[in-house]
Amino acid sequence: MPQQTSRKPTVVVTTAGSAPTPGTILHLRKQGFRVVATDIDPAAPGLYLADRGHLVPPGDSEAFLPRMRALCAEEEAVAVIPLVDEELRRVGELAEDGVSVLLPRPEFVTTCLDKYVLMRELADAGIGVPRTWLASQWPSGAVGSAPGGLIVKPRSGRGSRGVVVIDSVRDMARVVAEGGYAADELIVQERITGPEYTVSVVVWRDGGIQAVVPKEVVLKQGVTKYAVTRRHHEVVRTCRAIQTALRADGPFNVQLSLDDAGRPRVFEINPRFSSTAALTAAAGVDEIAGLLAQAVSGGPRLTDTWQEGVTMVRRWTDEFISEAEFTSHGLSPAPTGAHLPRLRGSRPPQAPVGGPAPAAPVRAR
Repeated sequence: MPQQTSRKPTVVVTTAGSAPTPGTILHLRKQGFRVVATDIDPAAPGLYLADRGHLVPPGDSEAFLPRMRALCAEEEAVAVIPLVDEELRRVGELAEDGVSVLLPRPEFVTTCLDKYVLMRELADAGIGVPRTWLASQWPSGAVGSAPGGLIVKPRSGRGSRGVVVIDSVRDMARVVAEGGYAADELIVQERITGPEYTVSVVVWRDGGIQAVVPKEVVLKQGVTKYAVTRRHHEVVRTCRAIQTALRADGPFNVQLSLDDAGRPRVFEINPRFSSTAALTAAAGVDEIAGLLAQAVSGGPRLTDTWQEGVTMVRRWTDEFISEAEFTSHGLSPAPTGAHLPRLRGSRPPQAPVGGPAPAAPVRAR
């Protein structure tokens, strides 16, 4: 494991531009961690709220893993918290360098990132899922037997990208023709129209589930905007069955809806922390800081004790630093070549395009 010269253990948090990430960065700093943030975009606000920040190549590029390896060595990071799907397959390899990567086992990650394979494995384990087909194999008669319609979406993807609701064979033909995906790259799922839940399943390498926190989704726009913690026995039972059957042995997020009979039907699993982890913490289970402490310092297990009825209202918030602090970071959020005002003393961004990120890091207060 990298030697930590700072008194505070250093953790790398990726995806600094995602809506929930700045809050995660500030929370971990308050918990006593030195936080290094990464993103592909110099406008990512989390870069300016961390102790230090770096630009990195996209997570699905060949340059990503070498850059992250060099960054972790340079910053003497003891752990990485990846928060976007494109990074998950590659970033797990940092464990070979002695860095704790807060993800499930690689096999679980690979399964979850292919939604068709995931649905088949869950069904084989007796876990409720919507009826699912490849777009190249779906039966046209399924339209008539799905009162809520059908959902077409890419086998891999996130944030509701490429998701379309259809209710006719003609709609299906149009989606395949115009969507930019081959038929084998799309899945067709029965649409389950009951209440939707996003569930934090807190588990670490010993495989023991420390907590399961279901949150009913009130409003979702790409990511969950409003949600409320709910105790639901069948939802909890389903999520525990997933760990038993597939052995994540790391944090994961289950997305499911209840069918007409009130039975959970899992339609997706994110093999990482949920974007609603802040709500999980507000209810009483600080899954990110808790598992991080267990990974790097043998911290105590979390308990499945949390408050029902805690509601999250996701909103914009503002942080204020001096102009001198902002320009001292060495990056500007203005795009290269754009005719936009630039703060005095700042430099144009040097975002990597398939190559190494700029050597000069972002420095926080």
